[in-house]
Amino acid sequence: MSAADGVRTRVLALGLALLAAGVPAVASAAGGPDGGRNPGRTGGGGAALPTVSPTPQHAERAGGDVRVPRTAEIVVGDHTDAAARDLLADVLKASGVRAPEVRDKPSGHARLTVLLGEATRDDIAEALRGTSAPDHAEGYALRVSRAGKGRDGGTVALGGTDAAGQFYAVQTLRQLITERHGPRRIAGAAISDHPSMPLRGTIEGFYGPPWTQAERLDHVRFLGDTKANTYVYAPKDDPYHREKWREPYPEDKLAELGELVEAARAHHVRFTFAVSPGASICYSDPEDVKALEAKLQSLYDLGVRDFSVPLDDINYTKWNCDGDKEKYGAPGRAPAAEAQADLLNTVQRGFLAGHEGTRPLQTVPTEYGDLTETAYKKTLRERLDADVEVMWTGTDVVPPEITNEQAEKASELFGRKVFVWDNYPVNDFERTKGRLLLAPYDKRDAGLSEHTSGLVSNPMNQAGASKLAVFTMSDFSWNDHGYDRDRSGARAAAYLAGGDARTAAAVRTFVDLNHMAPTFGEEPWQPQAPKLAARLDGFWERYADDPAAAVRELRPVADDIRRAPARIRDGVRDRYFLHDADRWLDATELWGEAMGQGLRVLTALRDGDDEAAEGARTAMDEAAKKASDITVDPDEHHQVGPVRIGDPYLADFLTGVRDQQDG
Repeated sequence: MSAADGVRTRVLALGLALLAAGVPAVASAAGGPDGGRNPGRTGGGGAALPTVSPTPQHAERAGGDVRVPRTAEIVVGDHTDAAARDLLADVLKASGVRAPEVRDKPSGHARLTVLLGEATRDDIAEALRGTSAPDHAEGYALRVSRAGKGRDGGTVALGGTDAAGQFYAVQTLRQLITERHGPRRIAGAAISDHPSMPLRGTIEGFYGPPWTQAERLDHVRFLGDTKANTYVYAPKDDPYHREKWREPYPEDKLAELGELVEAARAHHVRFTFAVSPGASICYSDPEDVKALEAKLQSLYDLGVRDFSVPLDDINYTKWNCDGDKEKYGAPGRAPAAEAQADLLNTVQRGFLAGHEGTRPLQTVPTEYGDLTETAYKKTLRERLDADVEVMWTGTDVVPPEITNEQAEKASELFGRKVFVWDNYPVNDFERTKGRLLLAPYDKRDAGLSEHTSGLVSNPMNQAGASKLAVFTMSDFSWNDHGYDRDRSGARAAAYLAGGDARTAAAVRTFVDLNHMAPTFGEEPWQPQAPKLAARLDGFWERYADDPAAAVRELRPVADDIRRAPARIRDGVRDRYFLHDADRWLDATELWGEAMGQGLRVLTALRDGDDEAAEGARTAMDEAAKKASDITVDPDEHHQVGPVRIGDPYLADFLTGVRDQQDG
């Protein structure tokens, strides 16, 4: 099986799980003509459209739903994207179509005709009936039209501004197919959509154990599902990325990278190869420049067309060779920026300009996380080629917020729109020890798309567990004005749950217990367990007034926590997520059991049954100890320590129970 076939199989297994499960409409995620700020419109009094993620720029109901028949045809043209065509066939098959026929013109007999190709193709333009395809890269228009009165079936027009737009149109169609009562139906939608940010996706740029090849292949499929177009390969612990940057990759590793490039292309994801020479390069040495270009050439030969030369996490108070001192002077901010600009300009204007199909070079400057004007930024701003994309992490390495004002200032400092490298949900620093970071994306201003060229997430060491947060970040970067964190978080849970409502609810419970997102400061930028904290807030005051009612109200919370892991393990089909979350799921079940036993202690105390209270307390303490003894797998994470769940709220509740008994 080829890499593309393997990834396509995973699409059917997980990416189309929502479709196969028949996800009902949760709420309309569609936006109005103002760029996504208005709720989806029903038009003509019809039902609200199913939720689509990422949130479309404009969507409305254009008519009644179209029943999915057992037979259908796909009409393609000379410029129909192959990846979009293959995905469309998979979508239709998963919806119950036996064997979609691919034709170059409609047969006139099919009950369902799907037109796929460029939006300007005559038959597609006619079938869109005025639904405009945006004049925007990666944009698309989609319209679902029922057949004439008294007839079953209909026509779906999927028109892309370019090949990626066609692929994204199919990804949207996938989410418009629902099963409520009876056969699957395609919602009668008219959608005009495009991404707000040109670059969207992830950068594997963390410290610690890199992802496996299988995890990376799964991840680029996931990025395609969420309409993200960028995966930057920059694992800090790949020696050939950093320490051994001059050395060519061994043949087996090069073969893996080639497989990954092919898989990324199959999902319209740009595999961006990053090589980070800054810790040892001699900028003035032509041989080092040749070594760098030779490394880039080896990846170009694999099909890579996007490159990055990061210069982060290095020391610019010293040179790596005497030649740099002779050419640029004593080490310092301005000389470092001058040397770096010379290197990056050589790559941009020489190597990339001389290689067909490449896109602008990306870099991470040594000063990447502040808004202070320095000699380094001034020199880089004045000397660096205008086409080079400059990454910026916000006002700190892990910023508590990113505002439009901050992004505008950063763009001024670097002389171009910045490309945001957001260090979320990365968990490779001390304050994240023992944690999964699962909260939906938040505290980033709507309107950042006007000041930035893109946004990539730096995910966790745990690739599968990162999907929940990355899903919401893809939603934001596609349409920051239409983004709603609660709706996006619910949709991420539904995606992971394959559309099963009970499983999705369990996932949301698990997310709440793993909600904290620390910064390098004292206060986290995402709070821990906001829903659990709200349920526990004031519990002891209520307990003093009415113990029975207080316990009765809290018991469902404890039951949900205890039962969530089993529900997730039974309902989630993503083996990568289940593997990554395994120890946290174990701890969650035990903490839920401990909480339930704590409530039994309180009930027994109220009833005056000291023996039952003591037995429940023993069980409570045993469960809590087992939970506290679970540690992070050192093979998965270099920040090893006890697994943290719902802290400090769960432990504090148990302490309160002990105080009630001992007092």
